[in-house]
Amino acid sequence: MKTIAKNILAVILGLVIGSIVNMGIVMISGSIISPPNGADVTTMEGLKESIHLFQPKHFIFPFLAHAIGTFIGALITVIVASTYKSKLALLIGMFFLIGGILNTFMLPTPTWFITFDLLLAYIPMAWIAQKISIKN
Repeated sequence: MKTIAKNILAVILGLVIGSIVNMGIVMISGSIISPPNGADVTTMEGLKESIHLFQPKHFIFPFLAHAIGTFIGALITVIVASTYKSKLALLIGMFFLIGGILNTFMLPTPTWFITFDLLLAYIPMAWIAQKISIKN
């Protein structure tokens, strides 16, 4: 039972810490790459209405937030888990991928970004995290 509890804790910690990292990067992104003039990025409605003003540079930090958040979440999960480390890391990638898919329905981002984000930010980052951690 101890192993199961530790694995559940590992997944919860991975999801929580990965989400915190994701949101932290999103929150600082506007101070590094300013939003386009006239864009209201403080609300989801404002973001939806002004997303057409965004240039490719404005999608760098959202991608990094998704990729790094997933990577850190999977890494934490692998470090804390007792067994099934690779599978649990990929589970974290799947959870974040589901979030990314849901986000595509809520925010009308360009197709190139959706494709790039969904293919490279989630499962590959979880896979890399588990490969790095398990080797060490």
